[in-house]
Amino acid sequence: MAEDTALHGHVFLAAGHEHRERKTWAVIWLCGAMMVAEIVGGTMFGSVALVADGLHMSTHAGALLIAALAYTYARRHAADPRFTFGTGKLGDLAGFASAIILAMIALLIGYEAVTRLLAPVAIDFREAIPIAVLGLVVNLVSAWLLAGGDHAGHPHGDGHGHGHAHGHAHGHVHGHEPDEVSGPAFVGHDHRPVVPDAKAHRDNNFRAALIHVVADAAVSVLVIIGLVLARFFGWLWIDPVVGIVGALVIANWSYGLIRDTGAILLDVNADSDMSAEIRESIEGCGDRIADLHLWRLGPGHLGAILSIVTATSRSDDFYRALLSRFRALSHLTIEIRSR
Repeated sequence: MAEDTALHGHVFLAAGHEHRERKTWAVIWLCGAMMVAEIVGGTMFGSVALVADGLHMSTHAGALLIAALAYTYARRHAADPRFTFGTGKLGDLAGFASAIILAMIALLIGYEAVTRLLAPVAIDFREAIPIAVLGLVVNLVSAWLLAGGDHAGHPHGDGHGHGHAHGHAHGHVHGHEPDEVSGPAFVGHDHRPVVPDAKAHRDNNFRAALIHVVADAAVSVLVIIGLVLARFFGWLWIDPVVGIVGALVIANWSYGLIRDTGAILLDVNADSDMSAEIRESIEGCGDRIADLHLWRLGPGHLGAILSIVTATSRSDDFYRALLSRFRALSHLTIEIRSR
């Protein structure tokens, strides 16, 4: 058996990875400064509500820290050979962890809201409303810092991908012929490029960080509405009710994030439509696909393993050219078996 031991790069990070990393760290510094100011100020001036809001903000700062550390670690170890398919999935792991934290926050808010609904407590409106407004401003600034001018999540080729094919010619000689091709080179060959499902390009680490900020902002808006109505109409029950609504909204976002990141971590088929088109492309030439696996390696990068049964003497180069329109295929492994 002759084997080519040529090395391949396995960098499957999202386009704009370092840009998002910097923005996440900037938001952490903002939230951290606000958190310290609230806790110290609340302690000095005897404001329990201010201290509570500072501690609440610390949970989101902690979740954002997970996202930032994941970005940094993935970038620094992107070329580490210990990671068989690179560090592209680290963001999904961080997103999964953040989603769990979101779920816990939703449970805590829901529990506190139900408790106050059953046993109402007096509210210091003069203190609570300004704190809620201040929290909203911080979260809006944080959301602007994170999402402002960010276009990296759109489905465009980012140039980090590569193709990789193994051909096995059955007879008495078995070959292993890896080939490396950059992502943009896949486009062409008289075929219209196929853009995969948007989820294949979604940066779930960035999504989790943004959800934490937006969730906090949404809760702040609901709290302000509840406090204003409670103050001017005496509806003390409205405050815990909007708390329950906020908890349900956060829980729904958390569920969606857990579902999507969990699927990626378990290597669920990244794009069933693309799988069908790959099968159609191969079998349209008279060959048969005996085995097909398609999974996500990182934001905007898909990996595929194909076992093709053919009665012809076609090489792996033929199939690589045939599949070149699937520009998100950053790591392609092909096994050719004769009938």
